[in-house]
Amino acid sequence: MTVKEERDRKYLKVLLLMIVAITLLILAEELAAQTQLVDLVEIQHAQRKELIGYGLVTGLDRTGDRTTSSRGSVFTVQSIANMLENFGITVEAERLRTRNVAAVMVTATVSPYHVPGSQIDITVSSLGDASSLQGGVLLLTPLLDPDSRDVYARAQGPLVVGGFTTELANSRVSRNQTLTATIPGGGMVESNKLLDINTDVPLGLVMRSPNFTNARRIAEEINSAFDEEIASVYHAGLVQVDIPAVFQDRGAVNIFTSIILEQRIEVDTPARVVINERTGTIVAGGNVIIDEVMISHGNLQVRTQITPFISQPNPFGAGETVVVPVTEVGISEEAAQTILLEPQSRVQDLAVSLNALGLNPRDIISIFQALDRAGALRGQLIVM
Repeated sequence: MTVKEERDRKYLKVLLLMIVAITLLILAEELAAQTQLVDLVEIQHAQRKELIGYGLVTGLDRTGDRTTSSRGSVFTVQSIANMLENFGITVEAERLRTRNVAAVMVTATVSPYHVPGSQIDITVSSLGDASSLQGGVLLLTPLLDPDSRDVYARAQGPLVVGGFTTELANSRVSRNQTLTATIPGGGMVESNKLLDINTDVPLGLVMRSPNFTNARRIAEEINSAFDEEIASVYHAGLVQVDIPAVFQDRGAVNIFTSIILEQRIEVDTPARVVINERTGTIVAGGNVIIDEVMISHGNLQVRTQITPFISQPNPFGAGETVVVPVTEVGISEEAAQTILLEPQSRVQDLAVSLNALGLNPRDIISIFQALDRAGALRGQLIVM
């Protein structure tokens, strides 16, 4: 092999490696822009069941329910007395004195795929007048189906509180919510109604966010993957998939469902602006378009000030030194701040302009509401 042939061979090898690398990058970008169906749909008739229970949290540092005075939690006192009686200890409810116990509501969610022995997450919330659940332990609590009253799971364990409360000398400092807690994996499933898929009817894919475009893309992707017209759009919230004959038995149906949920589509995200007026939070999608519009914003400020004025009598005259308050009232209006948006502007363009003006979230909320009223906001405005 000559030197030229060897050089050409190395050049061709490098070129092939570059082509493969570019192809892999393009495929990676396409996959990153797509979403798996498992994140978009639920299997029909596989709804989760909400469970609820009543329990007691112990081990609190004098932050539990009050058991004395007319404002005490009567149900907490009765619950403690009943619990002790189950252990052969009889105590009159009127004589109980404790602040280390709190009555709580316990909630959890179980899916039809949970079997006896599965662990589920638990949420605990205070029911009485406890000041904090920090450091508490939930006693064994049965979790019921509110409709049938059947026990599906039992919960127990130490609480995880996402805040803290400190009291000292009639002063209290708190951070975040301390009357709601979680127990990750704190519930154990005892019984459950498992999902039995009927292969004689189509497999239903329920859209978490109904959308005709996404439903159509799901049906097209499934038909393309199986090279057969087995999927159809029933409506914006439901796609039905016929189960092929080769996947009719129970084990094969689960494999078929797994293959379906692994498919990817490019999701059509609705143009929405969500506003929470209570917290001043604004969340806007990147595909929200704003037409050409002028925005003018100004604030009227009214201020009142009281200045003390000391009045003294004349020398050698009758009278006393007194303090006379002098009230001053001023009204000023800031100069209007104006921005002009170009046609087809996006939310990020408006955000940059509003931030440059130094507006607070309340002002921005008012501007978005005015844009919607003016018809310049191409998207749905949702106020929570």
